[in-house]
Amino acid sequence: MHALTETELEVALSDLEGWEIEKDKLTKLFTFESFRDAMSFLMRLAFEVEEMNHHPEIENVYNKVRFSLTTHDAGSKVTEKDVKLARQIEKLY
Repeated sequence: MHALTETELEVALSDLEGWEIEKDKLTKLFTFESFRDAMSFLMRLAFEVEEMNHHPEIENVYNKVRFSLTTHDAGSKVTEKDVKLARQIEKLY
């Protein structure tokens, strides 16, 4: 697994609306109607994440969930694996 180049990151971000690179991580903040909705989303996502064997950093405050994606095996940089997970998160959202 290799870290994506700046050009590869630009291409990946072109179809991931709202996702940004922050401190070498692919990140996005999602807002839900309620805490229950946010937690329900996280529970659904947990099954997908486990199947992919790629676990994001997750921050949950009431109805807001922030994801930060990076691949430890690539020096904690963004890889295609992170882009794939971001697309899966978007699909479930």
